[in-house]
Amino acid sequence: MSYQVLARRWRPRNFSQMVGQQHALKPLINALDNDRLHHAFLFTGTRGVGKTTLARILAKSINCEEGLSSTPCGQCSSCTEIDEGRFVDLIEVDAASRTKVDDTRELLDNVQYVPTRGRYKVYLIDEVHMLSKHSFNALLKTLEEPPPHVKFIFATTDPQKLPATILSRCLQFNLKQLTGEEIQGHLAHILTEEKIPFVEEALWEIAGAAQGSMRDALSLLDQAISYGNGELKSEEVREMLGTIDRTRIVQLLRQLINGDGAAMLNEIEQIGELGGDYSNALNGVNHALQQIAIYQVIPETAHERFGETEQLREIAGQVDRESVQLYYQIGINGLRDLPLAPDLRSGFEMVMLRMLAFQPQTSASQSVPQTPVASRPVAEKKTVETVTPQEAESPLSVQETPSSIHEAESISVQVPESNSVASQLEGVAEELQQTRTESPPLSSPLESVAEPIPMSAQAPKQDGSVAKEMFADIQAASSNNDLDQQWLTWVNTLPLTAMVRQLAENCVLIYADSDTIRLHLVESCTHLRHEQREQVLSDALSNFMERKIKLEIEVASTKQQSPADLKKLQAAKRQAQAESAIADDPMVHSLQEQFGAHVVPDSVKPIN
Repeated sequence: MSYQVLARRWRPRNFSQMVGQQHALKPLINALDNDRLHHAFLFTGTRGVGKTTLARILAKSINCEEGLSSTPCGQCSSCTEIDEGRFVDLIEVDAASRTKVDDTRELLDNVQYVPTRGRYKVYLIDEVHMLSKHSFNALLKTLEEPPPHVKFIFATTDPQKLPATILSRCLQFNLKQLTGEEIQGHLAHILTEEKIPFVEEALWEIAGAAQGSMRDALSLLDQAISYGNGELKSEEVREMLGTIDRTRIVQLLRQLINGDGAAMLNEIEQIGELGGDYSNALNGVNHALQQIAIYQVIPETAHERFGETEQLREIAGQVDRESVQLYYQIGINGLRDLPLAPDLRSGFEMVMLRMLAFQPQTSASQSVPQTPVASRPVAEKKTVETVTPQEAESPLSVQETPSSIHEAESISVQVPESNSVASQLEGVAEELQQTRTESPPLSSPLESVAEPIPMSAQAPKQDGSVAKEMFADIQAASSNNDLDQQWLTWVNTLPLTAMVRQLAENCVLIYADSDTIRLHLVESCTHLRHEQREQVLSDALSNFMERKIKLEIEVASTKQQSPADLKKLQAAKRQAQAESAIADDPMVHSLQEQFGAHVVPDSVKPIN
C-alpha cells in the first residue's frame, strides 16, 4: 500500500479530534444535539486551520446512520464513505475551477431532488469567493430558501470578496490561526503514536515555521522526518528550515547589553557563514526581547516557548524595562525596512547597531565615547537671568537637556572641539543675553519661592574641587530647605538618563556624610524604584564625589520639597509673572478700554 502523508492520515474524523477552534465547535455541537441546524454555513480562515475538515465532520454528523448528533459513529457506510470522499450525497465543488454561471446553474438544477443515500444532500463549495458575480446572483434565491433536504457549506480564505447578500444568508464561523502551543502539542501526540523519536525544541521550530497552520506543520513534519532519517533533532530541523540557533540569539543580546559592538558584528558574520537567514535572525531577536519583557513585567505568566530560559531570565535582570521596549520597537521597525536594505546582512547589522546607538549612557559608555562634563553652582542669586555661552545648549550634546535654553535648571553640555561652533554659540548667547537684559524684570507674589540654582557647564576640574565644595554645602546645611536646594543642585549637576533623573527628582535628601547618602522617595512615585536605576544613581554620585558612596532609598512620606516639587513651584511662579505682566501692560489696558478686548483664560504662557 502506498504511503499516506501525515496531513491526510491524521485528519480529524470527529469534533473531539479537532485542535483548537472551540469558538466554532461549541455552537455546532449544541445545534446538532438540539436539532437546530441552519441551512447554510460559512467557514472562513487562513489555509490549514480546518475549514474543509470541519465541513466534512458536519456532513458526517447530519448523515450518520446512527442518527443526527455531534458524535457520528464513524463505522456506518455513510461515515466511511464521507471519510473516503465517495459519498454520493456530499457534493464537493472547487469554486476556483467552476466560476462560470453555467456551472452554478447546472449545480442548482439537481437541488430539487431528494438525497440518494443520506438524510441530507450537502453542497460543500470550497474557495467560494472565486465564483463570478453572476454565479452569486444565481445562487441567491436557492441559498435563501433551499429545499428542506439540502444543506450548503461554504469555505473561503477571503470572505471580504463575498457579496453582503451571501453573507447575510449564512451562519459565519471565522476559524482562527492555531497557537504554537496547540501545534506543538498535536505534533508531539502524532509522533508518540507513530513511535518516532523527537526532541521538543525541534517541534517548537516547526510550530513557529507553520505560522498557525496545522496542515503546514504536518507537511513540514513529514519533510523533517525524511530529512532526519526517521527521527527529529533540533539541529537538523533548524538546518532544514534555515532558522538560527537560539544560543546565538542569546549571545547577540548579551553583546548588545554589554555594548560590545565588535563582538556583535563578528557574531552576525558567523550567522551568515552558517547559512542563517538574517530575516529569521531578526525575528529571533524580537521574539527573545518579547520573552525578556514578560520575565521583567509579569514573570509568573511567562511560558517556556523560546528556549534558553535561564539565559533570558538572567538578561532580564541586567537591562531595564525601557531599554527592552526600545530595542523591540527598533527590531519590529527594522523587520519592516529589511527588504529595503542593500542586502539582508547589512540591513540586520544596521538594526543591531541602531539598538546599540540608542542604549542608555550608563550601558553604552564603552561603545559611544563621551566628552567629560562638569558643573559648578553659582554663588549669588541672579536678579535678571542671563545666558552665558557655556549655558547654551550644544547641538553635539548627548546629555538630556531642557527643551528651552532659559529653563532655570542645570544644563550639561558637551564641550565642542571646533572653534567655529564655539564662536557661533557665543554669538547666539550674546543676542539672548541682550534681549533678556533689555526686558524689565517681572514681579510676582511668588517672588519668595526658591529658584533652582542654575549650573554653568564647564570642563571638569582635575582636583575635584566642585564635588568638595558641594559636599561642604551639604554638611553646612542648617534646615530642610537648605538640604532641598543642595539636592536639587546635585540632581541638576549629575549626568543622568531620563528614568534615573526622574527617580532622583522625586526623592528628598535626608542625610549625607562622607560615604552614605540617604534619600526618601515620595509615596506616589513608588513605581520608579528599580534596582538598576538605584545602582546607576549610586555610581553617578560615587564618580562625582570621587569616593565610594552607599545610597539608601526608602519610600516614606515627607514634608520636604523634592526637586520635582521645586520645579513645579518655579513653573507656577513663571506663570504668575506672565499673567501679572499681561495684566499690567499699558497696551493691553488700551485695547480693553477702546475695543472691549479681554484676555482669554489660560492663553497666557511664560516665554522662559
